[in-house]
Amino acid sequence: MKARDVAVQGVLAGVALVAAFFVWQREPSRAPGEVTVEDAQASALDRIRYDEETRFVELFRDAQDRDTVWVRLGNKPAKPGAESVMDAGVLARASDDAGSATLDAGALGRATSDAGSDGGALANAPTDAGTSAPVPPPRELRGNDVARKLFARFAPLRAQRDLGVLDDTKLAEIGLAKTERGLTLTFDGTPRTFRLAAPASGWGAPYLQRTSDGHVFLLGPALLTDLEAAASRLVDRRLHTFDVDGFDRVVISTGTPSRAFVASGKPPGAVQLAPVDAPGTPDDFARNWHDRLWRLTPVDFLGRGEAPPGPAPTPSFRVEYQRGGKTVGELSMAKASDNSWYARTEYTPGWARMGGGLELLAEDAVKLTAPR
Repeated sequence: MKARDVAVQGVLAGVALVAAFFVWQREPSRAPGEVTVEDAQASALDRIRYDEETRFVELFRDAQDRDTVWVRLGNKPAKPGAESVMDAGVLARASDDAGSATLDAGALGRATSDAGSDGGALANAPTDAGTSAPVPPPRELRGNDVARKLFARFAPLRAQRDLGVLDDTKLAEIGLAKTERGLTLTFDGTPRTFRLAAPASGWGAPYLQRTSDGHVFLLGPALLTDLEAAASRLVDRRLHTFDVDGFDRVVISTGTPSRAFVASGKPPGAVQLAPVDAPGTPDDFARNWHDRLWRLTPVDFLGRGEAPPGPAPTPSFRVEYQRGGKTVGELSMAKASDNSWYARTEYTPGWARMGGGLELLAEDAVKLTAPR
């Protein structure tokens, strides 16, 4: 190749790099009429807080790993004279998607009375003595990919339209005069507060009022949806971040007895297990047992620092996952004093409540680790 050709290719490559740089630096395209409410970089956003009358949701960055987002779910103390039964609309939003037993912050289940509860004795309901029941502490859970993407959408914060500063009559008409809903965005430690109101029809884009200057904006209709259903849409429900091809050995322990198996598998199939002393002889009983364990889905996640009821549970069995002689993960399964089964892994922030009927799984774990 001639020197001239090399020079031409070098110039073209340089132009391409410069063009790519400017495209990367260019502000994303906006929808027609879209306005900026808060002009800040996503890297400056520390925390998002969404408030309703009876509960709140926060999204915030991990102190050590800013790429990790945590979801904080909590209920608020009842106001004097509040209804003893939560409004049906709030109850619907507090629960997970239909059919799920997980509730926002787990507060609804923990706030009901232990026995004979009809679901009306909620954390915010007055007791017979005329005082409010104590509100459970907020629950902190790891955010999923949806939470991470949603976090970035709030910086810079944009709206469909700027409606300007409205008079008191108009503010009352659109619901901003006495609203209990609010939004707080914290940028580099400095909070920016907003008031929120839904359209009178219940459909369409919500109204957002910037408290610093009173400006009212018409917010995008989809921006708050995930926050309103945070417990079901923003929580990472994985027990592990690796799949069945992420480990080559499984060690099952039931107290002191333990047994190791060579593992091989590819998703979405089951893992083949064979004793380490007979790697060419697959163990179907071990494979079926592990497949049942691997496919378990948590019913509810306890938050960071939250423990199952009663004394600290003692694991009935433990599974350690290894690859290349190094531990990549583990799972401990224990039965708590409320007769519920709980699991804890290397990835969960705390214990996760599992479904019932796991006694057989624990019994089979003992059989697997029994001396041969």
